[in-house]
Amino acid sequence: MRARSLRRRMTEAEKRLWWHLKRVPVESGHFRRQSPIGPYVADFVHHTARLIVEVDGSQHGFDQGLRSDAVRTEWLAAEGYRVLRFWNNEVMLQIDVVLDTIHAALYTASSNGAGAGTPTPSPSPQGGGE
Repeated sequence: MRARSLRRRMTEAEKRLWWHLKRVPVESGHFRRQSPIGPYVADFVHHTARLIVEVDGSQHGFDQGLRSDAVRTEWLAAEGYRVLRFWNNEVMLQIDVVLDTIHAALYTASSNGAGAGTPTPSPSPQGGGE
């Protein structure tokens, strides 16, 4: 129920990234948006590649958000997922860089097995989310 509500209320950055992710050619599988995984709802997930893409607003740059994200990422990693995080403004202003990073993660997953050494961008402690 919560995932359905989140799909209806996607941010502009999430809508923009979703438009691109729907068109990503991947040999097996596809991206899903606002998908439940255990106690969490991932912004975007490719289950076959075990890759989660999160689009973060400014609230994620504060201590509470950073702590919550760390706990969430640790739990998801224990379940075999890799998490890529991007700020809203990165998606809005640098979509090519965001997509290149996602494509590299997908390629790494398909050629080396999920979880193999993909760089994970993370929000800077200074904020800059929206």
